Amino acid sequence: MKKLLFFLLFSISLVAQIPAGYYDSTNGLTGYKLKSELHHIISNKIISWNYGELGSFYPQTDADKYYENDNSVLDIYSENPTGPDAYEYDFTQNISSASAEGQGWNKEHMMPQSTFYSEYPMVSDLNFIVPADARINQLRSNYPYGVGGKTVYHSFTNGSEVASNATPDAIYTGRVYEPIDEFKGDVARSILYFAVRYESKLSGFKIVTNADPKKDQSPLDGTEERAYDSSFINLMKVWNQLDPVSQREIDRNNAIYKIQKNRNPFIDHPEWVNLIWDQTLSTTTPQVPTTLTASKVSAYFVNLNWVAPSDPSIIGYKIFKDGVLVGSSSTNSFTVDHLNPSTNYNFTVKAYNNAYEESAETNILPVQTYDTDIYAKDLMITKYLEGTYDNKAIEITNLTGHAVNLEDYNLSIQFEGSTSYYFPASLELEGVAANNETFVVLNPRAAFSCFKNDDAKFQSAAPQMTFNGSNYVELRYKSNTVDALGSKDINNYNDLGNVSLYRLNSVKQPSDLFNINEWEKHPVNFCTDLGTLAVKNLANSPEIRIKIYPNPVSGGKIYFQSATLNQIKIVQIIDASGREILKENMPFRRKNFIDVSRLSKGIYFLKADKQNFKILIN
Repeated sequence: MKKLLFFLLFSISLVAQIPAGYYDSTNGLTGYKLKSELHHIISNKIISWNYGELGSFYPQTDADKYYENDNSVLDIYSENPTGPDAYEYDFTQNISSASAEGQGWNKEHMMPQSTFYSEYPMVSDLNFIVPADARINQLRSNYPYGVGGKTVYHSFTNGSEVASNATPDAIYTGRVYEPIDEFKGDVARSILYFAVRYESKLSGFKIVTNADPKKDQSPLDGTEERAYDSSFINLMKVWNQLDPVSQREIDRNNAIYKIQKNRNPFIDHPEWVNLIWDQTLSTTTPQVPTTLTASKVSAYFVNLNWVAPSDPSIIGYKIFKDGVLVGSSSTNSFTVDHLNPSTNYNFTVKAYNNAYEESAETNILPVQTYDTDIYAKDLMITKYLEGTYDNKAIEITNLTGHAVNLEDYNLSIQFEGSTSYYFPASLELEGVAANNETFVVLNPRAAFSCFKNDDAKFQSAAPQMTFNGSNYVELRYKSNTVDALGSKDINNYNDLGNVSLYRLNSVKQPSDLFNINEWEKHPVNFCTDLGTLAVKNLANSPEIRIKIYPNPVSGGKIYFQSATLNQIKIVQIIDASGREILKENMPFRRKNFIDVSRLSKGIYFLKADKQNFKILIN
């Protein structure tokens, strides 16, 4: 007989190993602002491992040290917390399918893979992927979690079941899976983690599985802030209260942080569930934003600004191009990109509140894009390193003239199958690339001499970062090719194998057709200035008039060179989380440097008026 309570009585303290300062930026925040800040924290500098590797991590994250305490697989779908388990597994008993309970385990996505089309990094995120009995996993299928009703379709050995939906106020009337009380909090906190971690991607997921709401199995409601249907959110809140955080969850959270470098905030702070989702919904129509203007127009983008109403119920704004929704913003500005040159567009904006009621539209703003301009029309691949073993890196640079939202970008790779070439599920990018930012996508096991892995914007062992020189690789915006390495449907080893390719400075635009003449060819594992937009490149940009040195920074000072140095009004330094660390007004009246001796080592973004630099402080 084993009891979790028995385990706790032996002085095992519930202590989470939260890194110092990890949640500092959440101080004073509530509601969806807290949720968004948590999203930024737990999405920054994470590692996404290959889906096939998860089984090797489970001995660290899901060994039973709490009930049997025998290091067998702890499966929350079959674990009996008050008596002997009907069966147990060791970590070698991984199978693909089963005809009955007790035959083996496989990987269970608590949020079904079909929700995000099996794409990375979601498909390998340990925070919501657990080992589970293969038969229960199959029979749970893609059904949502819920309260089981009178009709029970499948009852399992530990008391969990697949049954009709009796969740209060739910519209969906199909089947649900109800775990036992012991693990309802575990499920709720994992599902709510998903809503925070992938907040900025939720609107692009599969949020409807059936046009009939009574048959729609997805609890997602299409919003980035609330994320789930109200009845489902309410149930997760109940389960979070019913089953408090356990030592098993804390240990698992700590282990996952060591593996993939992020945490489940609701295990560290379960009180945040109510702090985010306990809201009094607005009952009034939001006020209308005013004075919609274009602060910058290009051939390919326009920067929009508007005056935000003094309406505390407003949580965001929807932006429309020619009457079609093109994005949303939590602030009073937005960049609409991927426009066509010399084209007329009409833009409007609506505000929305926490009840998702919309205001009337702003004034219509007509804009004609330029025929041409000095900027790149899109992101560019600027370095490709196909090194030995896992030394794989791709560098991407933003010379578009504006910050780029990366949520709709992905890396895709083509493999040769037995009869044809094919593309596996993609590696989705996320976050924002600042104007003039150069960032690196890196295999986490890479060991380049010129680059620290922790400096990469993305570390992933997804298929896209296992290229071997023969593969065609492309950067996509949605389903459209932006930039390409190699050619489709052929072996590209002659151009891409055992080589480091560096894009020529003279190349100003990406291309969906690969041209080897646009690249400098270097030996295998050659690595210099990876992740750095060189000063010479900045100087060649028509808009850039400032040079900085040295970079990387040593000696505690950054020196500036410009013909109009004393006219620079503001210099700001921003850290990787987006926080302003240093700001000086009119800094160069009597000197030509900025003192950064008090800043910690690391990567920062420096902004001098409208010009941006990425700097490394040693």
